[in-house]
Amino acid sequence: MQTFPFRHHNPAGPAYRRGWVDEAVAAIEADQCRTADTHLIRLIVPALSGIDIYLKDESTHPTGSLKHRLARSLFLYALCNGHIREGTPVVEASSGSTAVSEAYFAQMIGVPFYAVMPRVTSAEKIAAIEHYGGNCHLIDDGRALYAEAAALAARLNGHYMDQFTFAERATDWCGNNNIAESIFTQLQGEPRPIPDWIVMGAGTGGTSATIGRYLRYRQYPTRLCVADVEHSAFFNCFRTQDRSHVCERPSLIEGVGRPRCEPSFVPGVVDRMMKIPDAATIAAMNVLSRRLRRAVGGSTGTNFLALCRLASEMRQANVSGSLVTLICDSGERYRQTYYEPEWLKGRGLDPAPFEAALSSFLTTGEPLTLDVDDVANPQIVPSPEAS
Repeated sequence: MQTFPFRHHNPAGPAYRRGWVDEAVAAIEADQCRTADTHLIRLIVPALSGIDIYLKDESTHPTGSLKHRLARSLFLYALCNGHIREGTPVVEASSGSTAVSEAYFAQMIGVPFYAVMPRVTSAEKIAAIEHYGGNCHLIDDGRALYAEAAALAARLNGHYMDQFTFAERATDWCGNNNIAESIFTQLQGEPRPIPDWIVMGAGTGGTSATIGRYLRYRQYPTRLCVADVEHSAFFNCFRTQDRSHVCERPSLIEGVGRPRCEPSFVPGVVDRMMKIPDAATIAAMNVLSRRLRRAVGGSTGTNFLALCRLASEMRQANVSGSLVTLICDSGERYRQTYYEPEWLKGRGLDPAPFEAALSSFLTTGEPLTLDVDDVANPQIVPSPEAS
């Protein structure tokens, strides 16, 4: 990985040197060229003949998750807007994969990075951020995450990256190798190259916004289903079209779910949302991990459960087609949580009933009957051919 000589924060303020910005942008663009694209895996399920399931494997990015794309876009956006200059400290409100990926890019261009995180953040995540030279600023009250990140950036005379506001605008949703364009390019040689549905979880809302906008821009009939988690504000905001909804209890599924409807969440491009119980998320994570013969993370389970419900509907309606979702990150980060029985027991999670139902569906093709909150976008009039 190309790195720049580390420059300590200058109390007089970051310097603007166009040549440095050009070099920083070039370094980030070179990283994209080196890492090429992530794989699109076809999951073979004989019981679902006629329904093709694809998994876009974002765990193969250098920092191991979907958030690598977001962090790259956020850095390019901030550099090209003049927010990050030579020596600018970068601050983010994140206890998860975004902070890991942003630390990677900050180290690459030689600027200090600070992740504002709840004190309860796992040691594994802290170690990953520090591995890339990041600093972890721990706070006791997670509800103060946004305010403390902004305040820290002000104290350092730095830049608050604010992924939850800028995720939807930092990515070029028209193309330029965004994740949506990549999916459709990789599907070109497949039997059913235009998917019926793409399923995406909601964390910042940025990726679902990119996919939904791209579908409309390219005039594809593909619909977007966003899978939300048990303790999150997104689903109720979507159902009521009221962005003021909040959720006081934090999500157990890292990377998805938020206590408020984040500015980057764009409900107008979402066709349908499902709210997946945490126990069902863990069950789907386990089932998919066995089928892939490698561990996936919790948010991937959220996506996969929603995809399977759509596949069951298509099966019952005798409809052929294809479905796409994401492997957001590897399960190796969650060996001490989602894959640990005592951790699940301590939080009252029993994935066994959901796991049995999902395994039966994938083995037999019989209807998948799970009690999941599910709503179509109330502002979208379905087309006559929509199932």
